[in-house]
Amino acid sequence: MTQKRRKFLELLAHGWSVRSACKKLGISRSSGNRWKNGSLVRQKDGTVKFVPPLEPLAVRTISPRFLSEAERIQIADLASRGLGPTAIGHALGRAPSTISRELRRNLHASGQYRPFHAHSAAATRRRRTRPLKLSTNAGLHAFVLAKLRERWSPQQIARALKLAHPGDPAARVATETIYQAVYRPDSGIIRKPAPSPLRTGRDHRRGQSRQVRTRRRFAQPMLSVHDRGFEPTDRSTAGHWEGDLIVGPHSRSAIGTLVERQTRFVKLLHLPAHNSTELLHALVRTLNQLPSPLRRTVTWDQGTEMARHLEITQATGTKIYFCDSASPWQRGSNENTNGLLRQYFPKSTDLSVHSARDLERVENELNRRPRITLGDRAPADLFAGLLASENHPSLR
Repeated sequence: MTQKRRKFLELLAHGWSVRSACKKLGISRSSGNRWKNGSLVRQKDGTVKFVPPLEPLAVRTISPRFLSEAERIQIADLASRGLGPTAIGHALGRAPSTISRELRRNLHASGQYRPFHAHSAAATRRRRTRPLKLSTNAGLHAFVLAKLRERWSPQQIARALKLAHPGDPAARVATETIYQAVYRPDSGIIRKPAPSPLRTGRDHRRGQSRQVRTRRRFAQPMLSVHDRGFEPTDRSTAGHWEGDLIVGPHSRSAIGTLVERQTRFVKLLHLPAHNSTELLHALVRTLNQLPSPLRRTVTWDQGTEMARHLEITQATGTKIYFCDSASPWQRGSNENTNGLLRQYFPKSTDLSVHSARDLERVENELNRRPRITLGDRAPADLFAGLLASENHPSLR
């Protein structure tokens, strides 16, 4: 294997995309895709031959008891000079039987011994394919499938199994095992043409990219998030919310989202129309249902739907703070929640078809999910504890 191909596989093993690895090495994307996935080649006689992809195991560090690629190159050189297994074994410090077996097992189809082909063939045989744990355990398979249908993430399912069976590893699965079952077409988790149970809707792995869009500022006086008195990572006090809209196609429909920063409790706002007036009414109605200690602030982006933010503050006593342009990380909890909500309200779909009762059902289901950031407690339970407390103490 050439140095460039070896480096290509090493970059992929470290999580680089094909495009990034090709750019780094100065090769075309078509070459990178052929190296990764294999290719079909039409030969002179008209037949089509499949050229297999590069074997990732060929570049991994293995035990010295196995023949290395360098040793196989030496074997090919010495064998071409007419040396036998015994002489080659003495030269390499290997047993003659090892050399004899290597020359017999890894011959090329042409009858010659080619070291790079031999090394790739040996690496392929090192693969130890075994069935997924979910394929051999019907109880685990049924539990995982049921939770995926309830829109639990693989991470939440794995944590729930760990809590339910702390002393029984056979009754648990890792998060990656669930992802592999979803991505494998023969696992039974996805039955085409049914959609993927993952929140992203994906049935295969692919690189992620996020586009950050800037929004214009208001002419009215605004409170900056930097004036809020605490950092985005500080969640020690309850009653601070983050908000945003998830928007339908062509911005003709929208749903308002509110997330309490400490408990991650979600409230959804039914908006008959996508404008600042409807958001004003929805926010005033929702915030005034809460005790004043639990509606201290709301942090929003600079979307035009908040043009009447001064009226919201006047009607509720809740201060509205605005993030910097193109800084979604300043409302991290809300951004994460909007991603979860897209499983219920996919992009490019009309959001006006969902009634207030539909939003309440989604809101309740999301708030009952255990969250790893809350110690596997549910937001609904924590927020209920805040409502029951007179002075609304900190949870941490």
